[in-house]
Amino acid sequence: MLVIKPVAVADVDGLLDLANLSSYGLTTLPKDRELLERRVRHAARCFKTVEDDAHPNAGGAEGQSYLFAMHDTDANKLVGISGLESKLGGFHPFYYYKVEASLHESKALDMRKEIPTLQLYAEHNGPSELCSLFLHPAYRQGGTGRVLSVTRFLFLAQYPTLFDPTVIAEMRGVIDEQGRSPFWDAVGTHFFGMDFPMADYLSIKVKELTGELLPRHPIYLPLLPKPAQAVVGKVHPKTEPALAILKKEGFDYNGWINIFEGGPVITSRRDEIRGVRESQETIVASVIDREIESEQYVVSVGGGDSVFSACEARLTVEDGCVNLTRRVAEALEVGVGDTVRYVKLRPGETTKD
Repeated sequence: MLVIKPVAVADVDGLLDLANLSSYGLTTLPKDRELLERRVRHAARCFKTVEDDAHPNAGGAEGQSYLFAMHDTDANKLVGISGLESKLGGFHPFYYYKVEASLHESKALDMRKEIPTLQLYAEHNGPSELCSLFLHPAYRQGGTGRVLSVTRFLFLAQYPTLFDPTVIAEMRGVIDEQGRSPFWDAVGTHFFGMDFPMADYLSIKVKELTGELLPRHPIYLPLLPKPAQAVVGKVHPKTEPALAILKKEGFDYNGWINIFEGGPVITSRRDEIRGVRESQETIVASVIDREIESEQYVVSVGGGDSVFSACEARLTVEDGCVNLTRRVAEALEVGVGDTVRYVKLRPGETTKD
């Protein structure tokens, strides 16, 4: 059974094993035990205050970090991770390039041209961010990656006041197996004086590095080498499935790109994300000792004694309540009369009573 729960300090070894399976560009899953443990401890502290932070009179989105670990309970193994950052910005702004058009006109020559440029922007007050999605290669089938991704939307729906009205996802750009990025080689390396892997690593440890070194003036795209131009707004081949999932959930590319390797930064309004908008909270009507034939759903429990846990499930809906299999009920530690939240795993018509 694959169950997703808040990350715990005991998960650090499993997360480090996952990080060592990843290639370059997954900044939020560093191959550094000290950095990884620090991030896990911060997330664990944030989960402990979820209920207090979600209170109407609380501060709401203030830079909390939430990491979710997927466990194979049968194999007693951590197999995936996904995350949410409640709010970017503050003392360390969120930087991105935006593809814009610069108008050049000559009345004497009767010429008018729009030249694409990259303009640096810094966001100091939001948005929220989806991050850290990584699944063990052996588990990348049967919609497991989608379960890991969609689970975050049930958490967003459960605790909306913890997050900014806008949510983004920085998608990994084009990087080869040696850690070379055509975009970085054409732009960043001239200002940072280092290769992509080192800059990527230092950006985690020294947050001020980015703002101090990035160019402030527009970068004219046609002046970049052709290989760099070709990867602007493009994702790493292994990131294409994650991008497809998020686009179907309502995320879109609006010309924002990552400052390091030029991958797309996609955005959505929090409440317009399909997994948030279509999720429903209801009561468990019964627990059934047999398999249920239905579409795939993601079911979560959150609030009260349980901060959050989720898993994939087959279920039926009767009179606004759900019937769960015993295996799912036991995995989520719920019974008849308990409250759960659920949503279809894949986009489709909203379940009706």
